[in-house]
Amino acid sequence: MFAPVSEQLEIIRRGIEKIVPEAELAQKLEASYKSGKPLRIKYGIDPTAAHVHLGHTVPLRKMRQFQDLGHQAVIIIGNYTAMVGDPSGRDEARSKRLSEEEVEANAQYYLSQVGKVVDLDKAEVHRNGDWFGKMSFADVLALCGRVTVAQLLTRDDFSKRMASETPIFLHECLYPVMQAWDSVVIQSDVELGGTEQLYSFMLARDLQKEQNLSQQIGIMSPILVGTDGTRRMGKSLGNYIGISEDAYDMAKKFMQLPDAVMEMYFELLTDLPKSEYDQILAGHPKEAKQALARLVISGYHPADDAEAAIARWEKEISGGQLPESMPEVELSRSNLDAEGKIAAPHLFKTTGLQPSTSEAIRLIQGGGASFYLGEDKHAITDRNEQVAVVDGLILRAGKKKWARVKLVD
Repeated sequence: MFAPVSEQLEIIRRGIEKIVPEAELAQKLEASYKSGKPLRIKYGIDPTAAHVHLGHTVPLRKMRQFQDLGHQAVIIIGNYTAMVGDPSGRDEARSKRLSEEEVEANAQYYLSQVGKVVDLDKAEVHRNGDWFGKMSFADVLALCGRVTVAQLLTRDDFSKRMASETPIFLHECLYPVMQAWDSVVIQSDVELGGTEQLYSFMLARDLQKEQNLSQQIGIMSPILVGTDGTRRMGKSLGNYIGISEDAYDMAKKFMQLPDAVMEMYFELLTDLPKSEYDQILAGHPKEAKQALARLVISGYHPADDAEAAIARWEKEISGGQLPESMPEVELSRSNLDAEGKIAAPHLFKTTGLQPSTSEAIRLIQGGGASFYLGEDKHAITDRNEQVAVVDGLILRAGKKKWARVKLVD
C-alpha cells in the first residue's frame, strides 16, 4: 500500500523548512508502513477571505503528496477560529470580525479552489464549529485551564506586542488553543502549515498527550514571498497570484517576478527536480519565468490556456503589440482646443493613465509614452507635443497601461 519509508521521506522533505520533532516522522511512517494504516494529515484553513493564492497552495501541495503516498488528508475548515482571527505574524488585532454567514460563504468558495490541489473525494473535511459550537462555557473554561498565560506569551507575535505595548485581546489568546484542540478532536498524526505555526503545533502535542493520544508532528513550509519579492504573499498586500485568476492575468504576474524569488517558486510550486530547474535558472530570466508560468498555470487551467497566455504576453507586453482588450476612457471635447488637440502630459493625466501632469512629463521624458492610430504607433518624445485626439485613439503608458479614448460632449 505504501512506498518504502526512505522514498516517502525524500518526497515529504522537499520544500520543507522544519519538521518537529523530525526523528518521530520516520518512526510514524515506519509504523504506518508495517501496519498498513495511513497517517492522518491535518491542514486547517480559516476562510477569512474568498480567494486561494499560491501561498496557500504550498501546504496544500504537500497534503496532496501525502495523499499520493497513501495517507489520509484531513481538512479543517476553521469556521469558528475564523471568527477569532489568526494572530500569527500580526502586530495588531484584526479590525473586523466575520459573521458565521460570511465565513460559510467564503468556505464554500475556498473548497472549490482547494479541490484543484487536493483530492477532496478522498479527503475528510470538517468544520471546527461542529465541536466548538457544542461546548458549554464550562467546557471552554476547562480547555483554557490547560494553558498558562506564560505559555501564550512565548509566542513571537504576542511577545512583540507586549514589548511594544500593543493591545492583545483575550479572544486572540483562544486562537492557538482552539487550533491545537482541533488536532485532538481529529487525532492528527501530522499537521501542515507555515513556520509561524510552531507554537500551535507544539501545544497540540501537549494536549494530545494529556488525552493519551499519539502526538502529532509539525511539518512547516517556508513562507512564500509575494510578487514584490520581499513580503509574504497576501491579498491585502496586493502581491498575490490567485489560483482562480484568468491564465493571462497569472502569466503577467509571473513575468513580473523578481529574479531572486525564482528558485523558491520552482521548489515550492512545482514538482520539477532540482537539477532540472537549476538548469532552467541558469538560462535567460525571461525564459525561466515563462517555464515557471507554464508549469504552475497548467495546474489550475488547461495546458493550452497556459501556452496561449504566454504567447499573448509575448505579443502584447514583450513584443509591444496591441492587446486584445483594453479599458475605454472617456475624454470630454471641452479639454481639446479648436483644432481638436491637447497637450500630451494633460492627455495622459486626464485619461487617468498617469496620476499627475508631472508624472506624465516624466513618462514622456523616459520614452514610455505613445499613441496608436489603427496599428500605426507614434512615440511621444516632446513634453510640449499637441496630440490630435479622435475616437478610438489608443494610448500607452509604459509597458502595462493601455486605454482607448472615447470622445464625449
